[in-house]
Amino acid sequence: MEKIVKPKIKKVVKKKEDKEEKVVKADVKKIVPVKRERYFEAIGRRKTAVARVRLYTKKQGVVVNEKDYADYFSLFRLQKEIMAPFEKMKIGDKLGAVAKVKGGGLSSQAEAVRHGISRALVKFNAEFNKRLRRAGYLTRDPRMVERKKYGRHKARRSHQWRKR
Repeated sequence: MEKIVKPKIKKVVKKKEDKEEKVVKADVKKIVPVKRERYFEAIGRRKTAVARVRLYTKKQGVVVNEKDYADYFSLFRLQKEIMAPFEKMKIGDKLGAVAKVKGGGLSSQAEAVRHGISRALVKFNAEFNKRLRRAGYLTRDPRMVERKKYGRHKARRSHQWRKR
């Protein structure tokens, strides 16, 4: 993919016999080559959280929303949850992941990132499928918050019954 730089426009004013003449000069567009790295992309979901994960072969570590995963997820159990697929496959030092996650809370975001990393690992190597599925990392947890119904306080909680 090539990055195109916008041209710089210069205005030059020349005076000729009390008349102003405007001349516009435009620079030639410069094409800057962008180095593309190979990656495996997958999407992970949990409740309303959606994580887009890219697994890079030449990077190391996990970056979530342009922060280190340890800074983004301060709880140790969430950090362990994210690194669990790498530890299960014993390739944590060979691959790196970049994740963009939105929606949900911190816990569901961590599970969405774990789901995305697991799916990307299967795209990276199909032999990982069996072990990751047995560990439960490839299964999308379908539990969602039930919507509130009319005539009720919450989804299922009805109004308090009164005798009179």
